[in-house]
This record gives sequence, C-alpha cells and structure tokens, in this order.
Amino acid sequence: MSAALEEFCGSVFWNDSYLARPDADLPVCFQQTVLVWVPLGFFWILAPWQLLPMCKSKAKKSSLTILYIIKQVLTALLVLAAVAELALTSVDDAEQGGVPAVLYTNPSLYIATWMMVLLIHEARRFCLPRDSGVLFCFLTLSLLCGILPFQSLVRKALQVGFYRKLCASPWSCSVPKNPEVTASFLSSITFEWYSRMVYKGYRKPLEIEDVWELKDKDKTKALYTAFEKNMKTEMKKARTKLEKRERKRRRREGDPDHVNGMSKAQSQDILVLVNPFLPLALYETETSRGWLLNTLAKTFKQNLLLAVAFKVVHDALVFLLSPPGLLIAFVSDEDSFAWQGYLYAILLFLTALVQSICLQQHFSLCFQLGINVRASLIAAIYKKSLTMSGATRKESTVGETGESHVSWMPRGFMDALGPSVLAGIKNMKNKDERMKIMTEILNGIKILKLFAWEPSFEKRVTDIRARELKNLVNFGYLQSVSVFVFTCAPSLVSLASFGVYVLVDENNILDAQKAFTAISLFNVLRFPLAMLPMVISSMVQTNVSTVRLERYLSGGDLDTSAIHQNHIAGNAVSFSEATFAWEQDGNAAIRDVTLDITPGSLVAVVGPVGSGKSSLVSAMLGEMENIKGHINIQGSLAYVPQQAWIQNQVIKACALLPDLKLLPAGDQTEIGEKGINLSGGQKQRVSLARAVYSDADIYILDDPLSAVDAHVAKYLFEQVLGPKGLLQKKTRILVTHSISFLPEVDNIVVLAGGAVSEHGSYNTLLANKGAFSQFLNLYGNQEEDVSEEKTKKAQEESPKKLKGQKLIEKETVETGRVKFSMYVRYLRAVGWCLSFWIVMGYVGQNVAYVGSNLWLSDWTDDSVRYLNQTYPTHLRDLRIGVYGALGVAQAVFLLFATMLSVWGSMQASRIMHQQLLSNILRVPMSFFDTTPIGRIVNRFAKDIFTVDETIPMSFRSWLSCFMGIISTLVVICLATPFFAIVIVPLGIFYYFVLRFYISTSRQLRRLDSVTRSPIYSHFGETVSGLSVIRAYGHQERFLKHNEIIMDINQKSVYSWIISNRWLAIRLEFVGSLVVFFSALLAVIAKSTLEGGIVGLSVSSALNVTQTLNWLVRTSSELETNIVAVERVHEYMKVKNEAPWVTKNRPPRGWPSRGEIQFIDYKVRYRPELDLVLQGITCNIGSTEKIGVVGRTGAGKSSLTNCLFRVLEAAGGKIIIDDVDIATIGLHDLRNNLTIIPQDPVLFTGTLRMNLDPFDQYSDEEVWKALELAHLKTYVQGLPEGLLHLVSEGGENLSVGQRQLVCLARALLRKAKILILDEATAAVDLETDNLIQTTIRSEFADCTVLTIAHRLHTIMDSNRVMVLHAGQIVEFDSPEELLKKQGVFSGMAKDAGITSAESTAL
Repeated sequence: MSAALEEFCGSVFWNDSYLARPDADLPVCFQQTVLVWVPLGFFWILAPWQLLPMCKSKAKKSSLTILYIIKQVLTALLVLAAVAELALTSVDDAEQGGVPAVLYTNPSLYIATWMMVLLIHEARRFCLPRDSGVLFCFLTLSLLCGILPFQSLVRKALQVGFYRKLCASPWSCSVPKNPEVTASFLSSITFEWYSRMVYKGYRKPLEIEDVWELKDKDKTKALYTAFEKNMKTEMKKARTKLEKRERKRRRREGDPDHVNGMSKAQSQDILVLVNPFLPLALYETETSRGWLLNTLAKTFKQNLLLAVAFKVVHDALVFLLSPPGLLIAFVSDEDSFAWQGYLYAILLFLTALVQSICLQQHFSLCFQLGINVRASLIAAIYKKSLTMSGATRKESTVGETGESHVSWMPRGFMDALGPSVLAGIKNMKNKDERMKIMTEILNGIKILKLFAWEPSFEKRVTDIRARELKNLVNFGYLQSVSVFVFTCAPSLVSLASFGVYVLVDENNILDAQKAFTAISLFNVLRFPLAMLPMVISSMVQTNVSTVRLERYLSGGDLDTSAIHQNHIAGNAVSFSEATFAWEQDGNAAIRDVTLDITPGSLVAVVGPVGSGKSSLVSAMLGEMENIKGHINIQGSLAYVPQQAWIQNQVIKACALLPDLKLLPAGDQTEIGEKGINLSGGQKQRVSLARAVYSDADIYILDDPLSAVDAHVAKYLFEQVLGPKGLLQKKTRILVTHSISFLPEVDNIVVLAGGAVSEHGSYNTLLANKGAFSQFLNLYGNQEEDVSEEKTKKAQEESPKKLKGQKLIEKETVETGRVKFSMYVRYLRAVGWCLSFWIVMGYVGQNVAYVGSNLWLSDWTDDSVRYLNQTYPTHLRDLRIGVYGALGVAQAVFLLFATMLSVWGSMQASRIMHQQLLSNILRVPMSFFDTTPIGRIVNRFAKDIFTVDETIPMSFRSWLSCFMGIISTLVVICLATPFFAIVIVPLGIFYYFVLRFYISTSRQLRRLDSVTRSPIYSHFGETVSGLSVIRAYGHQERFLKHNEIIMDINQKSVYSWIISNRWLAIRLEFVGSLVVFFSALLAVIAKSTLEGGIVGLSVSSALNVTQTLNWLVRTSSELETNIVAVERVHEYMKVKNEAPWVTKNRPPRGWPSRGEIQFIDYKVRYRPELDLVLQGITCNIGSTEKIGVVGRTGAGKSSLTNCLFRVLEAAGGKIIIDDVDIATIGLHDLRNNLTIIPQDPVLFTGTLRMNLDPFDQYSDEEVWKALELAHLKTYVQGLPEGLLHLVSEGGENLSVGQRQLVCLARALLRKAKILILDEATAAVDLETDNLIQTTIRSEFADCTVLTIAHRLHTIMDSNRVMVLHAGQIVEFDSPEELLKKQGVFSGMAKDAGITSAESTAL
C-alpha cells in the first residue's frame, strides 16, 4: 500500500524518524494524501443528500440574500484557485517533466468539490435558511488538516515553528420569531442563537412577551395529536391483552358462559384500577399496565434515540481517551520531546470540547423530552376531564387531578432529574390530603369566618402537615445514609484497588501514571453513583404517577348512548321508561319515567326536596349512568344549573336588569373566580343570560328563580321564560319551587321518589285531587292577581358606562435579584447554630479530601525514590492505612452535615408552613375576593413543596460544589503555582457569564410559576362547571384555551432549559481551558515537577469542569428556588383582620338580651370603592323578628357582613347588648351570633364534623338538632349515621339537604341572635315551611334577622326593614307598610300579597 502511495507522490509516505526529533514534522506524501483525502472522503459520502431539497417540486425558493451571494463568490474563487493550481502543475510538467500524479489528482478533486459546494448553497435556498452541518464539518476538518501542511510551508519559508489557530464567529442575520429555527450549525451546537435573549434579560427583567414562541412541532396541539394517536392504539393493545388473559383465566376456572362475554364496560373497568383502596402493589396483577410508558416511548422515540446517541459518544470519549496517563508518562520520562507534551495538552483540550458539546446536546434533548411529555400528559388529562364519567370523577377530586396534572414532570431521566426527588409515596397521600382540605378551606372560607371555625381547620391541616414532615425527615435520614455510602464508595474502591495492587506482589510499586489514571476514572464513576439513589426513588415516583395517570386516563367516559338525537315529529324531548342512577350499580335516582314534551312548550317540574328533580335534569344532560330505557332530545341544549357556575371573565351585554348600574363598571365588570363578587341573584342571572344568549332549541332550567327576589323572579319569568317571554318559541323545562308561576305553564310534571307521580296541565292536576292539589291548597293562596305596572319598574334605563374596574389583580412577579434577606430568613428558620455546624461539616469533608489526594501524590513518588530497591513493608502499610482513614473521614463529616441539614430544613419547613397557614386564615374576606384561589393553592402546593424538598437539596449541593471547587483550585496551585495567574482572568470571565445568565434564568423561573397558576385555575373552573360546558357543547373552546395557556407556560420553561445549556457550554469551555492551562504549565515546568503532583493537578482539573458547571447550576437553582420563600413570605405579610380574641372580652353569657343598635353605620368593600351602606341608624329590640328586604344589591347581605365584622366600619358603630362590637375580638363576636348562610357550604369529613368541628356538643345534642332540622330520619337511614362521609363540597347531598344541615348547625349553636341570609331560597315550599316553623318555635326567644327574597317568609315579622342603595327607606311593621303605599307595598303586590294575614304562614 505505502509503496504504491510513494510512487503516486514521488516521495516517502511514512517514516517514524520524522517524529523522533525536537522539530518534528509529517512526511510530505502523508500530508498530500491522508490529510487531503480524509475531509474530501467525508464530504463526498454525505454531500449528495444535501441536494435533496432541490428535487422537491413543491419547495419554494427563498430570495437572494447578501450572505448567500458572498458565500457563492468565495466558493467561486476557490474553484478558480483549484483551476489555477492545475494550470501551474501542467506548466511545471511541460517545463521540467516528471511531476508526480498527486499534483494532478488533488486540484481536480477540489474543482469537483467546490462545484458541489456551489450546488449545496443553492439547495439550501429550497429549505429553511440555515447553513448545512455537513459543510460546516467538512470545512472545519479541512481547516484542521490544512494546519499541518500550512505550518510546514511557513517553516520552509521562515525556518521557524509556530502554531496559530483562527476561529471565526458565526454570522447572524435578521431572524423570525424563534431564531433557533434558522440558527447556523455552529450556533446550534454552541447555543449562540440564544445569546440575544440573555443580553435582553440582563438589561431588563424579561416579560412573557419577550420570550420566543415555541417551534410548531413543540406546541401542545402538535404534541397531543401525536400522543393521542399512539395512546389509542396502545390502549387497544392493552385491552386485547387483558381480554385474552381474562379468557384464559375463565377457561382455567372452567366457566363456560363467560369465555367471550366480556363486555366493553367490564374490560374498561379492569383496565382502570379495580379497587381504589387496595395498596398499589396489588394492581400490577389486576390491570394491564405499562401502556402509558409505551405510548410515550412511541411518541418521542426520535428524541430519545438522539439523546442516547450523544451520551454514548460522550461516554466513549471519557473512557477511551485517557490523556492524563500520557501526560504523566511524558513528565516522568526524561527523554521525551517537548512537542509531545504540547500535543497531549491540545488533545486534552479538544476531547474536553467535543465531550462538552455532546453532553449539552444530550441534556438539551432530555429536558425537551421532559417538558414535551408533561405537555402531552396535561393536555390528555384536561381532555379526559371533559369527557369522564361520574364514577371516574368521584375517584379523583379537583385537588387530586390538579396534583397529577403536575406530578408527572420529567422524572425518568437521571439528568432531567435535578434534585426533584419526592419523599416517597406515603407523602404523596399526605400532600394530597392536605391540598384537598386547603382547597376546601379556601372555597368555604366565608363560612369558616362566620362560624369562627378557623382554629378547628387549622388544627386539621397542622396534623396532616406533622405526619407529612415526619415522613419527610425519615426519608431525609435515609437519603443522608445513602449519600454517606455513595461518598465512601469512590474512596473505598480506590483504596481497595491500590491496596490489593501493592500487596499482591512485592515488585508492584504504585506509580503516578497508574494511580491518577485510575483516580480520574473513579471520578467519572462518582457522578452516576451519586445519582443512582435519586434515579431509583424517581423510578418509584414515576411508577406511582404512571399508575395514577393510567387509572385516570383509562377511566370510563361519559356514556351518552342512552341520549338519542332522532327526529320524531311533534316531540322535543321524550323519555321512554328512562331509569338512571348516579353509579353503575347504585340505586336508581329516577325510575321508569315515560314523558313526551312538545316543541315550544313550557314544562314545570315540581316535587319535594330529594324527589329527583335535579337528577331528571342530569339524566337529560347525559351525566348519569343509564340502567334502562332512553331519552330522545331534538336540537341544541342550553342549561342553567341550580348553583350558577360562573367563569372569571367579562360579562358582555347580557344584562337583563339594572344591576349593572350598581356594579362598578357596568357590563364590563370583571367577574371574580366562581363569580365571587356577585350576589347569589346576580350570579344566577348572569348564568341565565348566558343561556338566552346561546339561542338553543331546548332550555333546561334547574330552579334559576329561587336565588332572586320575588319581583325579579316575576320579571324574569314574564320577560324571558313565560308564555310572552323571549323564549316563547323554545322548549323550556323548568324545575321550580315557586307555585305562583304554575298556572302559566303548559304542563306540570310532579315527581315523588324518582318517579313521575302525575303530570298534566295546572287545571287537570287540580281537578285530579291528587298529591299536587293538596299541596297547592296548603301553600297556594299566594297567587292573587298581580298588577302590571309594578313590573315596569324593573326595566329601568340602561346602565351608564363606568371605568372598568379590575377585580383580580395580575399576579405580581418579583423582578431583579432575590433579596438577600430571603436567604437570611430561610437560614433563620433553620437556626443559626445548626447552619454553622452544617457548614463546618462540609469544610471538614473537603479538608480530608485534599489531604487524601496530597498523600496519594506523595505515595506515588515512592516509585521514583525506591527505584530498583525493595519497598519497606512498614511504609507500605502506613501509606494504605492513612489513605483509608482520610477516605472514611470524608464520609463521616458528610454524614454529620447532611443529618443536621435534614433536621434543620424540617424546622424551616414547619415554621414557614405554620406562619403561612395561620396568616391566610386571618386575612380579611376582601383578600379572597380579589385573589383567585388557584394562586393561594399554588403557594401551598408548589411553593411549600419547594421549601420542603427542593431548597434543602439545593443548599446542600451548592455547599458541596463550592467547597469542591475551592479544594481543586488549591491542589492545582500547589502543583503549579503559576496557575494562580490564570485563575484571575478565568474567574472574571466566569463571573460575567454568571451575572449575565442568572438574571435571565431567575426571571424565566418566575415567569414559569406565574404562567402555571392559570393552568390550575382553568382546570379547577372546568371541572366545577363540567355539566354546563358539556350541555352547551363548548368542549372545543375550553380545549383550545387550555392549549393556549399551556403553550405560554411551555415557552417560558423551554427558554429556561436553553438558557441552562447556553451557560453550561460556556462554563465547560472555561473548564476545558483550566485543564489546558494546568497541562500546559505542567509541560513547561516539566524539569521541576514530580509525576505524582502533575497527575494530581491534571486529574483535579478534569474534575473541575463538571463541578464549575454544577456550581452555577446550583447557585441559580438556589436563587430560583429561594423565590418560593419570597412567594410564601408575600402571603405571610398580607394584612390581617382584627385579632380573634382581645384583652377586652365580653361578659359571660353575652349577648343575653339580643338588642342591636346601628348608629350612623357606614361601610365599603374596599378602601377605593364607594360606600355600600350609607349611614344606617336603627334600634332592634330584644327577641324582635326583623325582615330585611330590598332589590338585589341594596345592601342586604352587606348588613350581615357588618354584624359579623367581615366588613369593618367606615364610620359609625354597631352596639349589641351595650357592647360596641368593634372593641372585642372577632371570635368572641362570631361565636355568639348564628347565621344560616345563603350558599350551604359543607366540607369533606363526617356529618358530625360538619355540624360540630370542635366536638363541643354531646351526641344527644347533635341528634336533637338533626331532629329539629328534619334530618333525623335521613341520617338514621345512612349506614354510618353521624359518621356518614360528606364528599367534596357536599356533592352527595341535595342542595335542600345541605341547607337543612346548615339549619342544624344553627340549632346547635343556639345563640341569642340569629341571621338568616336567604336561607330558604334553594328549597321547595314544604321544606321552606319546615325550616320556618322550626325557626319560629326554636328561636322564639332570640332576635332574628331574616334577609328574604320571598316576601311571604317575612310577613309575620315584628318589623320589616326596606333597604335601597345602602339606606333604610322604610322600617315598620308589615301591616303599617302595606297601608303606606310605599316601596314595600309595591313589592308585596308583585309577590301577590295584599294583607299581612293573607299568607298561610
């Protein structure tokens, strides 16, 4: 081979003697063949593929750019240069003859190559305008291979040797939204395209608008489309597998009937987890598992494989190339040439560079994989939540689903891990439970305040928290032990290897080359070993999450097959033998209903509480499980639920009533989360307006009139629902308790116990003398004629526009550096003394580490000292002993430090959560009106989790990295003192990169937290309004909105990931320079150094790259995580309401008389708003019964808020039994008043807990209260009686029953003053009657204030207070007011009341 080449070149191809001299060089023939053909070979193998874009017919050419023209001109010049070279050769040949063939071949090859390059440049115009990676690599290779022939030529010319390599910076041109799409190859591998963002972030805090959009393929929609496709096929596979297994099992058990009879529903059930109470381990056998991971692997396989490929290249370089060994050999060998040393130093530098490029690409891919997996899973969970059945929904409450929403972060890859290791499964359960209670507390905060129940709930949360922290500490201790073991491992391994090596054979003397090559390989193992425990616990974690997600995603969907959409003439809705239950095998809630409803008719559904009216509605909406029969519905639906569901957004002009005038900004008023700033009646009307607005064919109205005043109800009925209303042509199904409208409806359906007891027109039913007519005779003397002109008053002039008033403030994003005080606050919570000892532990560990390395370097120099002599055994034993002892010392110090830090961080967690919780329970109600619950929940979930688990980890890693770097630099300086000079410029560069990066990274993390809240809020809102969203068929709109907010969050996370890579690649470059200089200095100072110390210096330097990287990562991680302390602290300093108990306590048994005096009392909701009550003055005597009436927004509810001091006075005072209520503690006040609130709120827990959270009363008293509240028979019928579990928000009781539970609460408290806030709005007349009778008899000796919508409930009051726009306009006995022809008599006429006696009550 070489002979042929020598003939081809006409000179020697290879001769070792060329290198065995100080001014080494390569033979000319080698330069002309190998160094030219390697780059050309690489190019021609890959170049043809680069022309593919030209072949695509559809591709559109991009326009000419200056850059393109420059490139083409330069390439053309290169073609000319090659042609010129060819011409020169032929001239030489003609003159002298005998020119070797190589001088003809190479220029010809180059001419062809440059022509090809011209074509490739042209081809790039047919695809994205970015340069070709192949060209870049080819040019780089040519440059590197060309350096050697170039220096030969220069040396020939100058007879001097020098090397210089020039590096070109990538050009940047104007870019579209995301510059990554068009970034050049070099810019892509070094992440240079991201620099602009970093500069921007350094100059000013980044806003979400500054962050670049995601690439199309990374958007949620694209990801989810692919994921869903794969999920469907994988689930199908899992189902078939399961059915096969099931058949086999049946066959084994010999059950012939069931071989093929496994219904879809059954396999669905088995695919879902079978029994939610079994421990997770049992599920593996019962379900076909693993389809989720398969789906993910399938969807993201390209990403996964690429990441693995980069990692393989990186690891291969780490193990195969071990230049420190070569370098140590070079220093130990007296006769080696200087150029070899320089070559080894450069080699070290280059391998380090290539390694770091591969590693960063690998990390970048892994993290992207992580966020893409997260996005597709959240999208899947969200979509599932829109279709899941009641049974699946019952299994997972809002809090839990929100949790799984986020718990599936990229845990699967050890790199994407960071320190996100959770404290085991047990803790997940505690955390879920704590979050569930927190969500409920925040949803029902008003009730807690009115009943002064905060301490009881605070105790419940604190108990769970204590369990959570106990698990956390145990887990922490386990972790410190594992850290201890893994720290011992490398020292013990090296001790064992060196010990065995020297003990096995007398002649084996440990020399520097062996020792330090071994040490640098052990160091490589250190990192994976340290990560192993994390990976294992993450695997467990991922496993748990996967099981939960598989259960959720494969849960049953809503089965709407029983709802038909067939066209039947003359029928809008028809039920045929419809029997529906809430659960597949539960009791039927409606039985054998057969009904036909004609198009355009108005049908009223009536019946007592619990007779199945709401169930009938749910069945029509397809929310229930069908047992038999079906329902046929023709046309589109609109649905108004009993409890209005309202989103946080602006009402467009659906204003049906003058209320908008009262709202601060007319119809542009922003509605708080769940409609928190609207009164019950207003919410209901917004909800109704939405229905009218939707212009459907069939309207299902679940008692929308109960929450509004009588005259408003009448107005709504006439204008909207009734025979002359807006909807007269539509089919309307109205569930109602108001008798007064029944004569005007076309058809009445009477339900009893879930079945239709009778139906027909009003007159038919009266004539039938059935249950309905008896009921009417009892309650029905309210329908006198109603005069027309009064309703006109309700249609007042249209609202004046006011400046839109924002209610929900945008979540604040702190900007700039995290205040140092946050670290101090955290350390103070840990305890100063503990903090000091933790630091000392780390110092001790590092001193031992440096010591053991210096000892080793001294030990290896023995090989030179005792050359050709026998090695004394006592010295050998001493060397091994001390080395081992120092290794163990390191681990012991570390164990000491980590144990202490676990204990300390638990203290901090406990203190911070305690302060946050107690403060949130003490803030005034107005805070909850203006803060979305999702935001507060985020503090308790995400931020407290960070304080619990992430910050301690960050602090520990930061300390150990910092100490590690200091000790490494000390070692290098000891070896080569000149290195200290290099440290300074490197340090400065390092500092600047860091400052640049940290401001960007920190802000991106903050944006991440802020953009995550809307995802939670939107999710919560969706789940609570599911039936409404489904009824209107608006799932698509909500899915779209979810995609938008997901993408906003994704882009901030993605940007943060890239910023980390941007930084890492620059820092690793600094690290590579450290390695290069420590090697270079070792080569220069060769004559004065021992092999051992060089080995130590270089192997330490190799270690420093990774540690430098980690230091910045951990510093910024620490700074980003400490933001959680900042966010928690923000809610710790929210202003509190008045103290719960003050020194000035009311006398025992206060209020004994129950007299209330208002003296010029004024109040406003928030300082910047107008007065709601404008100077109220009145006296209410002992045991007086007062009715409070007035239009919506007149200030009726504000009155109760004032009595309980939910709102503090803006002027004047309230005196109860000679005590000014502003002077005593809130709990002293609230414990002594009783209220039955407007919205009956119940909490998860037992029925008994809902009545008496402090266990103050005996069981007898509780039963007595239930009996008086007419619930005794119901509760006795429950299997658990008083311990019956109430589900989230009391979902498993009807609204009427919830209201009765609230009555029972009041009966237990039995205070001297009772306030009824429209308490009977949601119940039918019968229950209403029960409540009224009970209140009359039981609270006869109390002062009772009733805020009423139905006037007849207050006609027997001693006096009636009429409010209008925050002032008392009339206040007298009902008889007097009726005579007066004032506001009250007008309202009474609307309600059909003419005299105080005319009511049956």
